[in-house]
Amino acid sequence: MKIYMTTGTHDFLQKIMDQHAGEKMILMQGEDALLLHETSGESVFESPRRYEVVDQSGELESKGYVVFNNIPVSDEGRPLFEYRFKNRAGLIEEVPGFTAIRVLRPLDNDTYVIMTLWEDERSFLGWQESKQYEKAHAKRGTEEGIDNQKDIFPRASYVSKYYVSGQS
Repeated sequence: MKIYMTTGTHDFLQKIMDQHAGEKMILMQGEDALLLHETSGESVFESPRRYEVVDQSGELESKGYVVFNNIPVSDEGRPLFEYRFKNRAGLIEEVPGFTAIRVLRPLDNDTYVIMTLWEDERSFLGWQESKQYEKAHAKRGTEEGIDNQKDIFPRASYVSKYYVSGQS
């Protein structure tokens, strides 16, 4: 499975979505408008950001709140990074308001995306305050934590947040 993303004005992206009504697409609005296309085929976008789905749970829906954890990973660090996510405990799925997760391997750059979809922003904040979050991130900042292996991460990670604003 692949995920393609493109940005533009909300109206322009809505037109693309309308032209490809049979495709699984989600239109989001944050600091910018973003259109996501999940498919086993090729992208309908002219010059998308391209990703391969490494791990997934849940179904992407055209409603809710989306959080992208954008994590630059060195070439040497990719196997360990992917191993950790493929073998995650799956605790996020237990949290009320969770809808879906996609772990995305970049095909054109070094920045992985951990995308989570929530019923609403309050559900995401509930995850961050949950026992499941605490357990899932228990090794962070310790010698066992992947974040302590500095040769894996060439730059700081960053978060992007969106509200789903279109129907698919």
